[in-house]
Amino acid sequence: MKRSFGIVVVAFAAALWGLDALIRGPLASTTTPATIVFGEHLVLVVLTLPLAAGALAAVFRLGWRHLLAAVAVGAGASAVATILFTEALFTHNDFVTPVVLQKVQPVFAVLGAMVVLDERPGRRYVPYFVAALAGTWFMGVPHPFHPEAHGLATMSYALGAALLWGLGTVFGRYLARDLRFEHVTTLRFLFGLPASAIALLVLGVPAFASWHDSGWITVLALVTGFAAMFLYYYGLRSTPAVAATLAELAFPVTAVLVGYLKFGQTLSGWQWFGVALTSTIVALLPARPQDVAAPIGAPVPA
Repeated sequence: MKRSFGIVVVAFAAALWGLDALIRGPLASTTTPATIVFGEHLVLVVLTLPLAAGALAAVFRLGWRHLLAAVAVGAGASAVATILFTEALFTHNDFVTPVVLQKVQPVFAVLGAMVVLDERPGRRYVPYFVAALAGTWFMGVPHPFHPEAHGLATMSYALGAALLWGLGTVFGRYLARDLRFEHVTTLRFLFGLPASAIALLVLGVPAFASWHDSGWITVLALVTGFAAMFLYYYGLRSTPAVAATLAELAFPVTAVLVGYLKFGQTLSGWQWFGVALTSTIVALLPARPQDVAAPIGAPVPA
């Protein structure tokens, strides 16, 4: 089976996201989620500032649809979704409900890809998709046959984050077909910064953390933001969204292993089964893009 380099790159970028817990977890006890997200975007915008003018010119040249897609990726998936999920995890002290409900993210991504991108999952895609959903369910839920979910606010935050992340994959692919990958990444950060600044005002929290926490926020921005997102959009250029959303499952696999190896979290037998099943799906997924989705026309130069 011919392996697609794009899908491999997407999976590797998603695995870098899984290192997020090494830094964001400890920060959450001393710094608010909105402050962390704002600090990340501030660092990322400074780093990509030399690309900003070209990225904005390119997206405006393509028209309002691409501009709205960039806003959805930056403000929605990059800023608001991260704040929502972090709020669900740490503010409401419920670590089960967000993880359970986040499993619907691939469903949102596939439905969005069918509507927005006209991607039609092929027959070979169905086994991947079903097995991936099963794997992430077993991996994220300690008692998979007796799940617990409670709290309207927590459920709303988690579902909102899953929806925005799923749509972020779709609209990111939409942009990547017509824009250079570095421009898509830059636009994500540019539109994410004002959205995260508005969140500070709405939530009434400070813009900056202590010097110690600001240093770790910078590290977080460099690893899971700057490096991971450039790799992600590079791979997304040649990867259908329906395939990318499954390759992104390398993220929860890494996150679970970090929790086990670094923070001493215990995993049930079903969770280990979920880790093995999901890892197998991610490893086997890199097939030719046309094996999992209908071919898409060649990108139009921006």
